[in-house]
Amino acid sequence: MARFLIKLFVNAVALWVTASIVSGVHVLSYAPDTGAVIVTYLVMAFIFGLVNSIVGTVVRVVAFPLYVLTLGLFALIVNGALLLLSAWFSGFLGFGLVVDGFWDGVLGALVLSIVSWLLGLIVRAPRD
Repeated sequence: MARFLIKLFVNAVALWVTASIVSGVHVLSYAPDTGAVIVTYLVMAFIFGLVNSIVGTVVRVVAFPLYVLTLGLFALIVNGALLLLSAWFSGFLGFGLVVDGFWDGVLGALVLSIVSWLLGLIVRAPRD
């Protein structure tokens, strides 16, 4: 359980950094106060993690030949599409992640991956 919460927090911080750096990625909170913004980032990190673990796994297995053919560069396209899919799912909530376009999603996914990897190196989750 602690491992899940640490990963959720790391992904929320990485999403905040991504929304701060990439101009085409925004997070719209359901209320203007600080607590609501934090909850919004945590909910968006949960949705992105869910989409990434369920849909991302299926897409990575199906697209494995393209990963090999492009020497892994196709992962950028897949991660961008997964970020767009997360934004689409959060649209049903009426708040959350907004990605302006596909290439903004690819750039956002790249920044999100790098930041979450760096934060993961700093904050090691304990093994269950």
